Amino acid sequence: MKKVVSILVIVLAFAFNSNAQDSMMDKAVKTIALEQTKGEFVQKAITVSEGTYVFEVSNNHAANEVGLVLVPKGKDASKPENHIKTAYVTTVVKEGKTEKTNATTLAKGEYVYFCPLNPTPQYTLTVQ
Repeated sequence: MKKVVSILVIVLAFAFNSNAQDSMMDKAVKTIALEQTKGEFVQKAITVSEGTYVFEVSNNHAANEVGLVLVPKGKDASKPENHIKTAYVTTVVKEGKTEKTNATTLAKGEYVYFCPLNPTPQYTLTVQ
């Protein structure tokens, strides 16, 4: 009887661990790479699927320091309360460097992204 219980415990533990790993795979964090040059982002429009992303922002001689602002489309981008704070780079991006944001979960819809330090136009990020 002890042998049957032990085998049952092992099987249940394996099944639980497999489900947990599958769930983690579904929630894998992906990266969106953005490069800034003088006055613009190289990536003019981006389309991604719903999920969690880290933005990796490169400063290709755009300015001494650059950053990233992400706002749901239709919201006033000049108001910091509308910014998605997790999409701010964790450290300002110095010339010739690359920095990352925190993980940001994006739901379906449209967003705009821009840099206020190296003034760029607002570009569209579409989440399908």
